[in-house]
Amino acid sequence: MSFQIPPALKHRKYFYLWLGLLISMAGSQMQLAAIHWHIRALTDEPNPLALGGIGLARILPVIVFSFVGGAVADSYNRRTILLITQSLLAVQAVVLALLTFLGIIEIWHIYVLTAIQACAVSFDLPARQAMIPNLVSREHLPSAFSMNSIAFNVGAILGPLLFGLIPEGGQGYAYLLNAFSFLAVLGALVLMGQVSQNLNLAGGVNLRSMQEGVRFITSRPLILSTMLMDFIATFFASATTMLPIVARDILHVGKSGYSWLVSAQAIGSVTAGMVVSQMNELRRQGRLFIVSVTAFGAATVCFGLSRAFPAALIALIVMGASDTISTVIRNTIRQLQTPDHIRGRMTSVNQLFFQGGPQLGEVEAGIVASLFGVPFAIVSGGIGCIVGMFLILWKWPQLVAYNGDEPPAVALPAD
Repeated sequence: MSFQIPPALKHRKYFYLWLGLLISMAGSQMQLAAIHWHIRALTDEPNPLALGGIGLARILPVIVFSFVGGAVADSYNRRTILLITQSLLAVQAVVLALLTFLGIIEIWHIYVLTAIQACAVSFDLPARQAMIPNLVSREHLPSAFSMNSIAFNVGAILGPLLFGLIPEGGQGYAYLLNAFSFLAVLGALVLMGQVSQNLNLAGGVNLRSMQEGVRFITSRPLILSTMLMDFIATFFASATTMLPIVARDILHVGKSGYSWLVSAQAIGSVTAGMVVSQMNELRRQGRLFIVSVTAFGAATVCFGLSRAFPAALIALIVMGASDTISTVIRNTIRQLQTPDHIRGRMTSVNQLFFQGGPQLGEVEAGIVASLFGVPFAIVSGGIGCIVGMFLILWKWPQLVAYNGDEPPAVALPAD
């Protein structure tokens, strides 16, 4: 198959957004790698609970603000929301850099600033995800979400590798570079101009509007089952947050080796994303989804058992490739099965699942690793991912039969 321009990138406004995200994601992933390394550097001994605490700092604001963020994304201009949230994220990175350069940063500073970042993301993500179907045609949504995955994972490759080039103790430079990277998204939002959006049926920012979003999701087995699958898979397979300990204390590789391990999943993700982005249509999505989740869990087990750097690297690459395929399918199902005026609220509920899974999973991994060791935490997580998937299929077997050409859903009538 010869390479062609992915269909989604032929839509001008989406292209601007994608290019901005590609640059911004590299900065964000560089900052994430720097934060994990920074916490390990601030502790005298390996401390899984200190690393797991980052997950708690990320998920608590999501739990508090995600429903509000979804209602805001449906009731107000999504492009304007992104201009505000991206600016706040840039300020958060600048504060991290200043505290680091001044030499006064402590772990609790990182937790607090991470929580502030999560607050902004609680409003940013519903608006950004819900806006994508306003930028591309229906048949090009799988291509758009695969390109989103590519942008994220190219950033996840370049960001940690760039951090690896920064001299030891230079976390402040990583935070500062991340702050500048947000200018790319802000520029893209300015260039794209106005984006059409259905605000007539949104219902405003109130309890009834938020309840409507929850009621819609619980009435749609396809949407609900993929959200639960997302949560279980990422909750049990989130022990990769222990990578600083795996790199330093198990595989005995330094900062450069750690950077490659952090980037490995993204390498697999970009490879899979490039393949999917070339497809105008994706068929037999249900079966492909199940295969990809199974591969993700199995590769997690292999990673936990690895005692050699190449084996760990390969396992992480497979994890990234399989996770990207399942992510593209999950996002396509949800966006196609959700009317425009309720997409923000659907995404905000989904945010609890796909962010709550890995962030709470980081806390779980930290506790299990403290009690039984890091390898056990990773292996048991991979097994839990596969077992959880089969339990969901037992409850909602229609997920397997999903093909991708089912008619879009309509919203429930208001009470």
